[in-house]
Amino acid sequence: MLCTGNTCRSPMAAALLGRRLHAAGVKAGVSSAGLLFDGKPATDHGLKAMADRGLDTSGHRSRRLRPDLVAGADIVIGMARVHVREAVALVPDALGRAFTLKEIVRRGEERGGRAPGESLEAWLARLQAGRRVTDLLGDSDDDDVADPIGGPRRAYERTAAELDDLTARLAGLLRTD
Repeated sequence: MLCTGNTCRSPMAAALLGRRLHAAGVKAGVSSAGLLFDGKPATDHGLKAMADRGLDTSGHRSRRLRPDLVAGADIVIGMARVHVREAVALVPDALGRAFTLKEIVRRGEERGGRAPGESLEAWLARLQAGRRVTDLLGDSDDDDVADPIGGPRRAYERTAAELDDLTARLAGLLRTD
């Protein structure tokens, strides 16, 4: 799975999702990429927010979103609609497996988690049903995780708490036992 965002949201989401998937018994690799920078470390507030949750993201270095990263991901999870749009612009056939984190959780909870024996592709197709490309236009509080970059530590804590909740819910939707 590929989490897309910026130098604070996507590494936080990737670390939290990796831990949640492991705890749920879902075998998956999770990585992150963004739209702006290569080689930037996680922010100090982001590091502290993750450390408070028992996760060390000090080794994180940002990398720009590239076509090979999108093409190689079973699911592309954007922190905001703009990240999903960029992933789909790079690899148009990724639309059926590219969602914002809020969107995939919302659609999964509406349509149900993966059933025993249901492939990831079949589950994503269920989530995709009725979705329009125009659903990705603009920004939306319904789909975008708040970006704490440049804000105080409490903004990072709020984002980390939201990501922790969303990744726990997503891991529960992905488990099939």
